[in-house]
Amino acid sequence: MPTWTPSAVLFDNLRYLLNEWDPIGVADLSQDEYDCMLAPFVPAPPPWHHAGEIGEFLWYELEDHFGLDPVDHGTDAVADRLIAWWSAVGPAPAGGTPAP
Repeated sequence: MPTWTPSAVLFDNLRYLLNEWDPIGVADLSQDEYDCMLAPFVPAPPPWHHAGEIGEFLWYELEDHFGLDPVDHGTDAVADRLIAWWSAVGPAPAGGTPAP
């Protein structure tokens, strides 16, 4: 079975979602500010089993990488949105065709 490889378009879509969230308020100035969070979201299969794990990752990134208090930054809502994104664009189940 061929290995699924994420395309540049998928990275751009994920970058868009993270920039729309924009927890530190700089996406208008720096489109690549959140690129440090891209790679964990695109392996196939993804390492995430549920939105709670994504929320924990986002919480950790805000707190330890960006130095923010994650309490009021909507990590759970963003995690739900990223789960929906992955479901729409991720690889199809075994034997299927990957999403574009």
